[in-house]
Formats: sequence, structure tokens, C-alpha cells
Amino acid sequence: MGPTAEELPRWRAAARIASRARDLGVGLVVPGARRRDVADQIEAFIRAEGAEPAFPTNLSRNDEAAHFTPGPDDPATFGAGDLVKVDVGAHLDGAIADTADTVEVGGTRRYENLIRAAREGLRAGIAEVRAGAEIEAIGRAVAAAIRARGFKPIVDLTGHSIERYLLHAGTSIPNVPGHASGRLSEGEIIAIEPFATNGVGSIGNGPFGNILRFRADPGPADPVLARLYGRFRTLPFATRWADAPEEREALRRARRTLQSYPVFVERGHGWVAQAEHTVRVGAAGAEVLSAPVGP
Repeated sequence: MGPTAEELPRWRAAARIASRARDLGVGLVVPGARRRDVADQIEAFIRAEGAEPAFPTNLSRNDEAAHFTPGPDDPATFGAGDLVKVDVGAHLDGAIADTADTVEVGGTRRYENLIRAAREGLRAGIAEVRAGAEIEAIGRAVAAAIRARGFKPIVDLTGHSIERYLLHAGTSIPNVPGHASGRLSEGEIIAIEPFATNGVGSIGNGPFGNILRFRADPGPADPVLARLYGRFRTLPFATRWADAPEEREALRRARRTLQSYPVFVERGHGWVAQAEHTVRVGAAGAEVLSAPVGP
């Protein structure tokens, strides 16, 4: 179900903020930059624009496909040649935009064609979007574009429908054919999210990625936990966002009510590029909500 006419301006505004935050992040990922500082600057920009991060900034590197965000004490820096996925989200009162791009740190250009494969997959998928279109057609187009450059789409990572306060609202938008049924509905919001790799084309679970999510409202019994739920609801959040000692202790007490996100790592340890836009399904095509914003 898509946003109402009254809600739609909020979605467009959130997407403009997310687009600018993504592009800011791409510019910040340079040799020697500390991962924690880059994530903090992107999220500070989103908040300064009047929105909130819809999830922690993902800065997954090299064979990491998704779900890495720096922890509270992360000292690591980016190095020349790293392949970094800058995946950001912003929301305004639950109206969510999700967008990503990939940068090769230091301009070494070894993986330029891999980055192009992900971006071309994204463009090909968006070209299939219109009311009544088969979701299958998006995956077919994405896969064909990535394979045309000699790479593989990651079969077990998908785009997704988005609803208010629901980043993954139930409908998957695969990046390969044969994994989807159903058709797009006019007005709905979806994220198209190709991942291209020079590996085997699937992912496994790596270490904890410093991202958590409340599975449900924990209730008022624990005031600190209730306050944290009031901030994040069921959207993903970073361990570094709950930095007060009493907040960290509350999260330890509530492990059973929290979902933790592992880093997704390419099974063959191939390197991964990602590109993503949030789009609104129109009668005759897609409105790309997170398209680059001019100065």
C-alpha cells in the first residue's frame, strides 16, 4: 500500500535528504578516513536536515555485501583500493527512503566495471517499473545487465517494498529471475537494490555488524528500554547510538526481544558492488525518489 496524497510530500522530502546524505558519504570515503567518523557525519547531516536515520549508515567493504556499521570504539580507517558500499536511509515521521552507491577508495579504478554493473542493473530494473508490471521482470532485467558485464548478481539479496516505519514491508524485489511472483501496484514505494560480484553470487553470515532492531514493543516495565523503543520503534539502530551506560545495560537485559544483524559476506569472498534507489510506482513508469539532487 502506497502513501496517501497527504503523506507523499514527506516521502519525497525524506528521499531528497537520503540522496544528499548518500552523495556526501561517497565524498567522505577517502584513504585514511575513520569509518566511525564517516558514519557519524552522514547521520549528523540527516538529522541536521530535519529527518532521522532510517537505519545505521552501512559502510560494508570489499567482500562484505551489507549490514556493517562501525561500533562505538571502531578505530579502523579506509585504505586506497577498498570497495565501499555507502548505504543510507532517512525517514520523516516514518516515511522512509533507502539508497546506496559504491565507491572505490582513492580512485584506483580496479573495480570500475563491477561498480558499473551494479549501477546498470539498477537502471535496468527501474526501467521495468510501472503499475501492473511483473516483479519477475525487474529481476530478469537486473540480472541481464549485471551478467552482460561479466559479473554475477547476488541471488539471496533483494530489494523490498517500503511502508511507514517498515523498511522491509513484506514484498521482495529479487535481482534474478525465478524468485518472485506478483505485480506492482500504482503508488507503492519500493527499493530496487542490485548487488554485483566477481564471486559465486551468494552470501553467508559473517560477524555481528553492530546493528540491532526491536522485534516488538518491550512495554513500560523497563523505563530505559521503553525510552529506547520510543526512539527507534522497530527500525534498525546502531549500538553506538545507545552510548549511555544505562542504555547499553538495558540492551543487554533485552537480548531476547532484539534482532541482531550479522554482516553479509560473499560466500566465495568475491568483492561486491551495490547500487540502490527508492522509487514510487507510477501508472506508466517509476518516480525515482532518491535520484541525485542538484546543488
